[in-house]
Amino acid sequence: MNNKNTGIIVTIATALLCGCPGLFLCIFGAVTATGSMPYSTEINGINNSGMLPSTYGLVMLCLSLLLILIPVAVGFFTLRKKPGMDVVDNLPPTP
Repeated sequence: MNNKNTGIIVTIATALLCGCPGLFLCIFGAVTATGSMPYSTEINGINNSGMLPSTYGLVMLCLSLLLILIPVAVGFFTLRKKPGMDVVDNLPPTP
């Protein structure tokens, strides 16, 4: 495998492992930031319910943006054409 194939594999892996959860976290964070995310818990027979604070949603949105930017950065840095890496022909020099 050459560097191009490795870059494509790494980009796809980061898209699946970071990009997809980042998109889902972005949706969840947007709903939470609007203040419409209810929760209910029951621990040792004690019930508790309420709404998640909107600051939790803002934190989730920031984290989701970081998770979405990881595959973009990996793709850019692994798949870009590096300067000085021109294709060199294996022909002998001509006189």
